[in-house]
Amino acid sequence: MGFFGFFSKEKKETLDKGLQKTKESVFGKLARAVAGKSKVDDEVLDNLEEVLITSDVGVETTLKIIERIEQRVAQDKYMNTSELNSILRAEISALLIENNTNDVDDFEAPLKSKPYVIMVVGVNGVGKTTTIGKIAYQFKKAGKKVYLGAADTFRAAAIEQLQIWGERVGVPVVKQQMGSDPASVAYDTLSSAVSNDADVVIIDTAGRLHNKIGLMNELTKIKNVMKKVVPDAPQEVLLVLDGSTGQNAFEQAKQFTKATEVTAMAVTKLDGTAKGGVVIGISDQFKIPVKYIGLGEGMEDLQVFRRDEFVDSLFGSKE
Repeated sequence: MGFFGFFSKEKKETLDKGLQKTKESVFGKLARAVAGKSKVDDEVLDNLEEVLITSDVGVETTLKIIERIEQRVAQDKYMNTSELNSILRAEISALLIENNTNDVDDFEAPLKSKPYVIMVVGVNGVGKTTTIGKIAYQFKKAGKKVYLGAADTFRAAAIEQLQIWGERVGVPVVKQQMGSDPASVAYDTLSSAVSNDADVVIIDTAGRLHNKIGLMNELTKIKNVMKKVVPDAPQEVLLVLDGSTGQNAFEQAKQFTKATEVTAMAVTKLDGTAKGGVVIGISDQFKIPVKYIGLGEGMEDLQVFRRDEFVDSLFGSKE
């Protein structure tokens, strides 16, 4: 089942529930923005700009959306405020299509290479290890043989947490002592994975941002060592961001994209926050596909990001 495969009722309900607070916040603000207005004028557009910025869509992306709506208003001469919802939906959908150009596969889809190596980056506390565990679970459920590598060797808790997830999911975790060379752990993990005919390898890395040069050198070294075992590894560098931190997630994305070549993003903790608009802004500003979104604590609550379903959950299904 690939990207265009069946999106189950259960997944849709999880998505709707996870984005509920964002939806209520955005549309509550939107209703106030157009209160007493019959047509879209400069005041409505100014209010809409404030709605989007305070919904963590980000300034640059907001200005882009407003500019597009202004162009439509200029073309149509007169636009009813009741149309604003569908117009906003169309422009956000268009942005997500532009910036998520890569086809995002379901876990059941054939892998592009074997083993498919995912190096996971992100600061501590964003749900990085939990995300790794959930991805491993989904791949294993889809019949893939998965190996995990505990290359965040700077915190004993990180190694232990990954080990716990490995036991929960039922996949092997390759680890060394705290303080060991992270690149050595990555090398051992890939060697073991190749020897045992694994399909997917997920490597955890340290989440430190205090020294960008050190981070860059460390991630580059891990990549170079992995290539000695699997020449085209890593096939994916996944940046995990905490959606509930709003604008702070933008800053983290900026720092990590400077430190290494990020190819995909996972935005976690979208349930229980009204900051789901951050997915739109991050996707637009960094031109990197959002691959996964986290919508709860359960194993099944990490979903492949599907832009159409995401927009449907925010704005309601098209009639």
